[in-house]
Amino acid sequence: MRTVLRSRLETDDLHDKLPLFGSPFHDRRNMNTSSHRLGPKSDQALHIVPVSDRCARRRFIRMPWSIYENDPAWTPPLLIERSQHISPRNPVFAHLQWQAWLAYRGARPVGRISAQIDRLHLDRYRDATGFFGMLEAGDERDVFHILMKTAESWLQQQGMQRITGPFNLSINEECGLLVEGFDTSPSLMMGHARPYYATRIEEQGYTRAKELLAYRIRPDFDPPAVMKALLKAAEAKARVRPLRRSHLKEDLAILRDIFNDAWSENWNFVPFTEQEFEEIGRSLVMLAPDDFVQIAEINGEPVAMIVALPNINEAIHDLDGRLFPIGWAKLLWRLKVGYPRTGRVPIMGVRKRFQHSRLGPGLAFLVIDTVRTAIIRRGIQNVEMSWILEDNAGMRNIIETIGGVAYKRYRIYEKNLGQAVRTNSEGVCR
Repeated sequence: MRTVLRSRLETDDLHDKLPLFGSPFHDRRNMNTSSHRLGPKSDQALHIVPVSDRCARRRFIRMPWSIYENDPAWTPPLLIERSQHISPRNPVFAHLQWQAWLAYRGARPVGRISAQIDRLHLDRYRDATGFFGMLEAGDERDVFHILMKTAESWLQQQGMQRITGPFNLSINEECGLLVEGFDTSPSLMMGHARPYYATRIEEQGYTRAKELLAYRIRPDFDPPAVMKALLKAAEAKARVRPLRRSHLKEDLAILRDIFNDAWSENWNFVPFTEQEFEEIGRSLVMLAPDDFVQIAEINGEPVAMIVALPNINEAIHDLDGRLFPIGWAKLLWRLKVGYPRTGRVPIMGVRKRFQHSRLGPGLAFLVIDTVRTAIIRRGIQNVEMSWILEDNAGMRNIIETIGGVAYKRYRIYEKNLGQAVRTNSEGVCR
């Protein structure tokens, strides 16, 4: 389970003041600035252009509104949060190169996509793999075709031979395409999609790489006998404490260290950087009480952790993405007075050396049991635990043992791109 949450209460027009797409987002020398067309030249011709100015950036951010306007399960994201997500201030861009495009039919935007190259991924796996993400479009095969082909071509020009996705923008942020569970709203930093997306992507030659699951569970569950036994054994060796707000930097370093160790052998793992976890810290201070974060220690050594957050999507569902003029007041009231009834556990981990021992599940149950007490006290009635790899039998067994039910499924796709096409500084093939 992983995520980065970024939501500061600032004015909705901040994105007007942010830098345009460009360094450090991508190398303009290879950005394919000419638009690509399909069909005869006319007012309704389908074409695609890179996002390179403020107007296009606004359209890129607002594209989902036209896709989901009649979908009651969709939650409009906060415009300010989306602006910050693609801002150079997002610390992911310290190791991520990317480019975004909009597809137009005539003068009307009909789709969007991004392509990314993660240096940390390439350094770790050396597999010449790039990524796509931020994909949104109506149910039109030619729109999906031009979007996917554009992302593929850009990645080939950067030397990539394989593409996977969707990642919005990295594996430690929102990822996976929703393929089951369309009738319920997504939790914070989890995606939503139309049912036709999977078909349209697969038509472009993409195949399944991984399946991700989101589990739903009531925090007031009755612990089964096996959990009670493992809890008793773990309690004899470990103590659990909440986040120390007065030592936030130190505790964030602990959380990051446990996560990077616990997840290091997971599929496509990329470590969180220190700067990325500082962003998480700002969110924790704003949204979560201290006891929504729990750290287990053995002889003073941190060995397991869990982070729970109130589901902010529940609180912003009717704000249409805007905090002003009165959206911020509604949000603050809902977080302080009418607390959300749903939450999400985005991060949880047990150090690797305990994962294949009897103590490992006990430590997991210990932090789960401690944080659920805090969740119940706040009135949260349902918690999502996400995301979980479908083939992660150990974690799935722990969650299902305490009554968790998989209610949403997300899919990661992959495709071989063949021989990479490299360009020189003028964008000429070589």
